[in-house]
Amino acid sequence: MELLPVEEALALLLKQADAESIREHETVAASAALGRVLAETLVAGLDLPPWPNSAMDGYAIRHADLSGEPLSVSQKVFAGMQPVELMPGTCARIFTGAPLPDGADTVEMQENVRVLDDGRVSFLAPVRFGQNVRPQGGEARRGDSVLEAGVRLGPVELGLVASLGVTEFKVVRKARVALLSTGDELVEAGQALAPGQIYNSNRVLLRHWLERLGCEVIDAGVLPDDRQKICDCLDSLDDVDLILSTGGVSVGEADFLGQVLREEGQLTLWKLAIKPGKPLTCGYYRGVPLIGLPGNPTSTLVTFGLLGRPYLLRRMGIAEVEPLGFAVAAGFAWPKPGKRREYLRARLEQGKAQLYANQSSSVLRSVAWAQGLVVVPEHARFDEGELVRFIPFSELFG
Repeated sequence: MELLPVEEALALLLKQADAESIREHETVAASAALGRVLAETLVAGLDLPPWPNSAMDGYAIRHADLSGEPLSVSQKVFAGMQPVELMPGTCARIFTGAPLPDGADTVEMQENVRVLDDGRVSFLAPVRFGQNVRPQGGEARRGDSVLEAGVRLGPVELGLVASLGVTEFKVVRKARVALLSTGDELVEAGQALAPGQIYNSNRVLLRHWLERLGCEVIDAGVLPDDRQKICDCLDSLDDVDLILSTGGVSVGEADFLGQVLREEGQLTLWKLAIKPGKPLTCGYYRGVPLIGLPGNPTSTLVTFGLLGRPYLLRRMGIAEVEPLGFAVAAGFAWPKPGKRREYLRARLEQGKAQLYANQSSSVLRSVAWAQGLVVVPEHARFDEGELVRFIPFSELFG
């Protein structure tokens, strides 16, 4: 079977996600909306700012009153005050964020003003009309679309929501993801290890990752290498948006999850031209989408970050789901091209990407050391110092 290129696999998954996008919405308080996806476009209910205000500590004036002669100060305006109308031929002492008095149209910063002994002020430099004034509605007008549906709400977006006085709004329901692992060798932390067993890191990694993405996680446990028990578990997971598994998706005698999906479900993609992560398996079981990740920890991380994460975000209505990367100089040479696209754990040191010494797919410590992934395209070779694409982990985990 020919290995599927990463772009084709992602395009297929995103097409499926678009067809199965989550339509249910719920109203939440702004204080509880971090990481959620906005379901309806947010429209400004007021002008922002609601009135003209000063961008500087200085003096508010009517520009037409400037004649070269000093002006007397008729009032002092602090932020939070309601000023009176500016008397003709005078100026107002004003502070950053304070409302402009009616009649004023310009603010001169205090550094360009000299206060005379009699309290009047003279202006030391030419004053441009309208300078240092934040106009009413300069950021948004009542009725403007401020945040589009499908935006994932982070600290900045929620700060903007707060500036409009909004306290609650509709968001997309969280994706419900059933998380399970397969393998007789897996033991949960805190239990004693028997010969041949290892502690299960993948469920912990994925559970926290899914929660950070705004998903509701249903813990389906660790399943033994037993075909019937795997079928029984999958049959019980009918009220979820996705079954996400680790392990058991290759073609070994004990890889029952892959067997069950191929024989009793619907297989949509299997085996990628990617390293690590080649055995990734996707399809449906009893109509429920299933993504089977490889069991090795870094294979789990790479395939979920590059394929599972974008798929889930698109299911929740987010348009831009692919991680951003940038070009950096390679701190290593790559003389032997490979047939699969490789994602290497690396960190930036003195402007160059340096690799973790052990790139085995079983070494999760390499990810803790690294800052991101260097992308090596299929059939590529390059010398040290040439540019490579680097995807920071902040783009994958956020």
